This record gives sequence, C-alpha cells and structure tokens, in this order.
Amino acid sequence: MTTLLVIAKEPRPGRVKTRLTPPFTPQQAAALAEAALADTLHAVAAAPATRRVLVLDGAPGPWLPPGFDVVAQGAGRLDERLAQAFARCTGPALLVGMDTPQVTPELLTVDFTGCDAWFGPAEDGGFWALGLACPDPALLRGVPMSTPVTGAVQRGRLVAAGLRVRDLPPLRDVDTAPDAHAVAALAPTGRFAARLARCTPAGPPDTAPPAGPPDTAPPLTRPSAAPGATAPPSSTAGPR
Repeated sequence: MTTLLVIAKEPRPGRVKTRLTPPFTPQQAAALAEAALADTLHAVAAAPATRRVLVLDGAPGPWLPPGFDVVAQGAGRLDERLAQAFARCTGPALLVGMDTPQVTPELLTVDFTGCDAWFGPAEDGGFWALGLACPDPALLRGVPMSTPVTGAVQRGRLVAAGLRVRDLPPLRDVDTAPDAHAVAALAPTGRFAARLARCTPAGPPDTAPPAGPPDTAPPLTRPSAAPGATAPPSSTAGPR
C-alpha cells in the first residue's frame, strides 16, 4: 500500500492564504486555511494507506485527526522541502497539499501497478498531487515552484526519467476569493464550505464578497469526515 503525505503550514493569521486578504481579514483567511486543511486530512484519513504523514511547518492543532505521524518540514525552497518529504519514504508515496479541500478518498486511492508515478495537475498550472512508486528526491529538486509552468516542468521531469505516468483529474487550488467560492461549490457539505459561509455573506462563486468583521467562531474540532465532491475541477503550503 501507499504512504500518504500532506504538506502544510500551521493555519495562523498572516502566515497562510495571504492572497485571500482582502476581501477576507487575516483571521478569516486563517480560518479558511484551517478548514481546507481539516477537509484534506479527513479525506486522507479515509483513504487506504500504510502510513499517513503530516509534513508540517508549525505546530499541530485540534484540526489534526488521529492516525497521522507529524514531521517537521525541512529547510529550503518548496522544491527542496517536497524532495525531503519523499526522501523519508521507503515505498510508494503520494503527496498532496492543503489547498484542495474538495479532494476525496477515492482520488487518493492510487494503484502503482503498471505505472511508476501519479500526477495531479492544478488548474493554475501547478500540481495538487504527486505520487512516486520509488520516491526519488532528485525528481523534484530544481523544479520551479509557484509558476504557471510548474506542473508542466514537474511532469516533464517524470517523463524524462523514463517513468510511466498516470494522470489524476485536475483540481482547483484555493488561492483567491473566487477560487474559494468555486471550490466550496464543488464540496458544499465540507468544512471549508461551512467556514466560508460563516466568513462572508453568500455570493456567486465568480465575484469577491466585501470584507466582513473578523470571524469569531471557535476553531474547528474533529467532526466526522464530510463527503467531498467527485467532480474533478487545484502555495507555498503545498505542491504548486
């Protein structure tokens, strides 16, 4: 079976989802990041795996469900930190970030029979998932991150290494307010959608709502995993 890795930042105001401010306050942006991370972790918890690892910049909080090993992110640029996450694995591994709360356990259930790598492209040109049957950190080092060509360069690196690559459906990252509304619409029963509804008045997914007062709702605890959307439409906190 596969090791599932989640690379993430502790959801603290001013450190996560800064592109959501404005229209959201830093506190609201952090609450949305926490909800996105919680949805992701619960999807990972429900997917089959030999081991589940949170590769974290910061400290774990009440949003972390049981069953995860927590390890600190390494130093360096994002490509180096991703490489170090894979370097800790001795068998097949699939890595995802915290920016796609619409992810489902089904999307995370990958089979390496007949292939060497799984690649999940993000709609912004990055990637939301990368799986390697034989983790090799060299496959990630030097890939330019957070650019419109990150995904193409990373996938090209896999192909150039002679790996047989299978593609996962493209997903949309939550980076901006329109992203947040679009992704919430894909998983309307998730924690992220519920938190977004509490942060701002309801609005169409393609418009940014006006900034509201800080979200004073208590932090998310550990509710049971909510079903995610099965429709396929992806930061420094995760793969880009």
